[in-house]
Amino acid sequence: MSIDHLEIIVEEPSMEMALRALVPKLLGAVSFRIYVHQGKADLLKHLPSRLRGYANFLPSSWRILVLVDRDDEDCVELKNRLEMAAQSASLLTRSSALVPGVYKVVNRIAIEELEAWYFGDWEAARTAYPKLSPNIPAKATYRFPDRIAGGTWESFQRVAQDAGYFKTGLRKIEAAQKIAPYLDPARSASPSFRALCSVLSELSTKP
Repeated sequence: MSIDHLEIIVEEPSMEMALRALVPKLLGAVSFRIYVHQGKADLLKHLPSRLRGYANFLPSSWRILVLVDRDDEDCVELKNRLEMAAQSASLLTRSSALVPGVYKVVNRIAIEELEAWYFGDWEAARTAYPKLSPNIPAKATYRFPDRIAGGTWESFQRVAQDAGYFKTGLRKIEAAQKIAPYLDPARSASPSFRALCSVLSELSTKP
């Protein structure tokens, strides 16, 4: 399936920064626009009305991607909430479509947060920040990036500070800007990152 345009709805500027580096590589010539909210609560609050607005004009060759962090929420419940928002706007989602390619909305969850994608591709993180320890992926705590306990961004901040970076606290937008251009789905150990990349590649594929 090939589309002409993708509307992307995210919860914070750091995810926007990451996607501005990632999306062109996976969508090719397809245009896109990103809408940023003031956190997940703000996104979830306004998502139903935003989707209803899309339902009134969305061209057949456009798609919508909604991307939120799981944080500490139940993944199934969060996904259902996103699906219900689309359903209430009469927009078919990829998860509910019976025929491939006919959907309008794709809902994706970063598990647990954007920073899990950095742990999932530590080579990308070390390309951006060379003093990071090369041994991090071998440690049990970080071996499965989508299962890191205790807050993924806090874990990344701690590891980065141990290497001499972000002494006054993680600057999320800066980290996204520096690391995201090097993220590679082919070597990523983050299932949520690979799932996002798979959908983006699907949307750019010619029939």
